[in-house]
Amino acid sequence: MRRLILALTIFSIQFSFAQPDSLFIIEKKVYDGPQWKQTRKATVDISQVSFTNWNAGGTNSISAILGYLHKANYKDKFFFWNNSFRVGYGVNKQESRELRKTDDIVEIISNLGYQPAQDSKWFYSARLNFKTQVTNGYNYPNRDNPISRLMAPGYLFFGGGMEYGKNIEELSFYASPLTLKATFVLDQDLANAGSFGVEGAVFDDNGNIIREGENIRREVGILVTNSYAMELAKNIKATNLLSVYTDYINNFGNVDVDWRLNFDFKVNSFVRATLESHLRYDDDVKTLEPSSTVEGEFDEAGAKVQWKQFLGIGFAVDF
Repeated sequence: MRRLILALTIFSIQFSFAQPDSLFIIEKKVYDGPQWKQTRKATVDISQVSFTNWNAGGTNSISAILGYLHKANYKDKFFFWNNSFRVGYGVNKQESRELRKTDDIVEIISNLGYQPAQDSKWFYSARLNFKTQVTNGYNYPNRDNPISRLMAPGYLFFGGGMEYGKNIEELSFYASPLTLKATFVLDQDLANAGSFGVEGAVFDDNGNIIREGENIRREVGILVTNSYAMELAKNIKATNLLSVYTDYINNFGNVDVDWRLNFDFKVNSFVRATLESHLRYDDDVKTLEPSSTVEGEFDEAGAKVQWKQFLGIGFAVDF
């Protein structure tokens, strides 16, 4: 046994010295020069339910969400510039009920970063985010008085700070101590009502407008974001997007939250299933509830946590 152990030890030492190159390999990152990478994706997600002589009851319905995403990313030795444009629109139709909107978003994101050293994981970063909607929004079934319109609201974030990420497209932590937030309410009726946090109109005792409501609300505060994309299993991808913001002047410490968690289940090159969760809280966005005194009217109920969930099967085309 001792001779066997000694022989294996000598063989191991000889094998180690016989292959010195395999023991001291240093992997170096090769710089391939400036690169632009563009991706485009169009999606259709559908959910449907139908009943015929179903003794438990139910309502026939169909929902559809159309989406388009365009990314254009630049990267060189020290800089990256990531840009994305996303638009989505969804509707729902139930039996004996009018067509209703379920999703409506237009979003532009631009993120510019400078890496002070090639092996550094920290970036000096500037970020712009803009989003709004396309068509009117209603507090159904009331379709006479829109509660939102195009650029009412519209949100703009612009600021600079530091960003950390070994692979910035998969994992990113961003902190900006100086971020401008602008809320646009370009519909004057909504601005006069003080919707979405803008300064409302001033009325006299007879209800006449003395001063119109403001169309823009400006804030300066702290923005912290986190994005993380990972493959949970083969053909199952999870994406986490979290954004928190607090204003220095108005209610400092009262945090606005925007958190999206998406799961993509890839069936094949075209068919996919999607599970999405979107949670928001903004103290400037007040909810409405039916009035207890006047039928058909709504009273302000203060800010509340907003949550939207979607599960559907659809098609995705990359081009």
